[in-house]
Amino acid sequence: MAESVIGRRSPAAAYAARFAAASAGGAIRLAEIPFLTHLNVRADPGSPAAERIGVALGVPLPAEPGVVTEGGGLSVLWLGPDEWLVVGPDGAARELTERIRDAAAGEHVSVVDVSAQRTTLVVAGERARDVLAHGCALDLHPREFGPGRCAQTLLARTGVVLVAVEDGFHVLVRSSFAAYAAEWLLDASVEYRG
Repeated sequence: MAESVIGRRSPAAAYAARFAAASAGGAIRLAEIPFLTHLNVRADPGSPAAERIGVALGVPLPAEPGVVTEGGGLSVLWLGPDEWLVVGPDGAARELTERIRDAAAGEHVSVVDVSAQRTTLVVAGERARDVLAHGCALDLHPREFGPGRCAQTLLARTGVVLVAVEDGFHVLVRSSFAAYAAEWLLDASVEYRG
């Protein structure tokens, strides 16, 4: 779904048909998941506020580097020692922000809605790792970077947050680089199409 009911246009909307055509062979699937809520949260990881935030979200803030915790339609990505990205459904930013701020209870916590800053590209299928390996220096072997792992990295010289999911990867890319990333993924996947 590249456009929503209220007429917004996603950063990679123009690539929907090309992604579908590239996905026809089955070895690789490219798509966009537009308009997800993205909240950047900063807090002292050892503080009572961090624990209360996890309870309020129904998903604990991951304490281990590169880990994703999930529950209730939310994913929480570890971005740094005191930084997480909460990813949820479209339109959830206000309600989630209020839950986080209420849970902070006056402690020093930062929550910033960065939803408009990124879009999510899907790279899935049996050749997903091969496609990403063309432009990513991470070891993407499932033993090292399997489902439930995330990393801030470069993909084709573009800063992304890469998230391993059950059927492939989510590539969280800045909206201003979405077209570049989409073109690169289409080009990198040519040899794996049916």
